[in-house]
Amino acid sequence: MVGRLNWVTRLDTFLGRATMYRLVFILLLILSAYAFVLSAFGLLAFTPTELGATLATAVIASWGGTRVMAMMLRARPHTESSLITGLLLFFVMFPSDEASGVGGIAIAGLAAAASKYLLAVRGRHIFNPAAFGAVAATLLGFGAAAWWAANPAMLPVVLLATILILFRTRKFPMGAVFLALAVGILVARLAAGGTDPITALQLVFVSYPLLFLLGFMLTEPLTLPPRQWQQLLVSAVVAVVLALQISIPPVFLGPEYALLIGNAVAFTMGQRRRVRLRYEGSRQLTPTSAEVSFSPESPVRFTAGQYMELTLPHARADSRGLRRIFSISSAPDDGTIRFGLRLSNPPSSFKAALLSLRPGASVEATSVGGDFVLPKDPSVPLLLFAGGIGITPFLSQLGSIAGNNTAGSNKRRDVVVVYVVSRPTELGYVDELSSARVLLFCPGDPGPLPEGWTRGSTDFPTAEELRSLVPDLGRRRVYLSGSPTTLARAKPVIRSAGGKSIRTDAFLGY
Repeated sequence: MVGRLNWVTRLDTFLGRATMYRLVFILLLILSAYAFVLSAFGLLAFTPTELGATLATAVIASWGGTRVMAMMLRARPHTESSLITGLLLFFVMFPSDEASGVGGIAIAGLAAAASKYLLAVRGRHIFNPAAFGAVAATLLGFGAAAWWAANPAMLPVVLLATILILFRTRKFPMGAVFLALAVGILVARLAAGGTDPITALQLVFVSYPLLFLLGFMLTEPLTLPPRQWQQLLVSAVVAVVLALQISIPPVFLGPEYALLIGNAVAFTMGQRRRVRLRYEGSRQLTPTSAEVSFSPESPVRFTAGQYMELTLPHARADSRGLRRIFSISSAPDDGTIRFGLRLSNPPSSFKAALLSLRPGASVEATSVGGDFVLPKDPSVPLLLFAGGIGITPFLSQLGSIAGNNTAGSNKRRDVVVVYVVSRPTELGYVDELSSARVLLFCPGDPGPLPEGWTRGSTDFPTAEELRSLVPDLGRRRVYLSGSPTTLARAKPVIRSAGGKSIRTDAFLGY
């Protein structure tokens, strides 16, 4: 068990060094290079020249179209996103080095770029750009989608990349629903047509772009709804439409159409507008953490415990990119949006740019979501276990609970907070937590503590001490937030102490 947790922690930490966008970009580059190697050895149906012309056209059209649209609409282009869209089209469109084929690929790239700005509601695009570009080129008669990444020789790398993306995004349940439905329906249809079930299963995985669609396109955060049950529903819709292979002459509803239908369903759920925030200022929490505050230009809907993704274009961006996800530390009814940040030395270019903003500066949030939310039933007792800056989602939840109690709720939440910090100087948010029941684990002397706080006798809770301090742990719903290392260390302790239901919120790459 320890070995497995260490392996998971190391992978979490390694993948967390890059943003999700950067990880997808890197994996697409690796997959592209692999495709050229296969082509050179004659293992693909397309020549290196055809692949090269397709890749160059798709990327240039997507990048250039994005720049032009942004300039026309006086918006900020997102270069990394446009490059990812171009790389996706490289694997979706039929490769060609002929003028007509290249022209169709260019049309797809331009349409994909335009869709981000023209097919948007209140600043938020509705459809996956690459899928829309493929559909537009096909309907206009300029090109065709081939989804050629579905190839026996490509399968091992596509499979590995998909697993890494699902692991990084914690989307394995969504992937399981999608694959179970899509594979099940496709195998049943092939078997009904006389194909041996084993052969049908092999055919589905090597000839249908299920893995590529799932890993690189269905998981796109901007076109996913915010809650897990909604994401499961969308994945089911896409799987069923794809697997039924519906034909409405002259249109055949292939994978690109299935994804667009799923995007339309997802857009009806959750936050459907791009959020614009005005920077108010920051404050130092500890030597290695700070809090930034914003006022939203219009009300933002979120549930305590959820996260927000911010976009902040800045000069000399490092490998972490221009977008970052942060848990919201303010309660939903506060009227302000606050985030707690862990600061490395030196800080990432994103965080440095964020902390150097002037009051009144505008920052855009591209998504709000997450399932790290408390049960609706207030009678469910809770244990909130935080490691360092992992306390931030709990501040939002505790603030929401306090607001509900003030509003006259009949039932008060039974909450115990376990707060683990690496040293006394890293103890933040003491005032905000002063009215909560807190069990503090901290090496050294943290000084006077608020009434109601209990100091643990160790630097990190043991199962015996946790069981002694929280004897009813077995009936409590446990929420665990912090770095991958904290999660790996805390889970076995909580389970040994009697904890059964544990929900985690890993701070990957913070």
